[in-house]
Amino acid sequence: MAEQNEWETKAANLLKAELKRKGVTYAQLSELIGEKEVNIRNKLSRGKFSAAFLLQSLTAINVQDVRLF
Repeated sequence: MAEQNEWETKAANLLKAELKRKGVTYAQLSELIGEKEVNIRNKLSRGKFSAAFLLQSLTAINVQDVRLF
């Protein structure tokens, strides 16, 4: 199995950080976007998810600005 590349790691860390900042758990995100919690956990642990999932998640937790660096 291929290891996460740098960009996958950055995307996963960005979403995890925003969830933490907002105090939102994976279970709560699951309810907000209508996806199973286990699927969210897997996506974030692997860092393999679409830009659409990232945007959907950030929108669901009301993130309006993202600092990339």
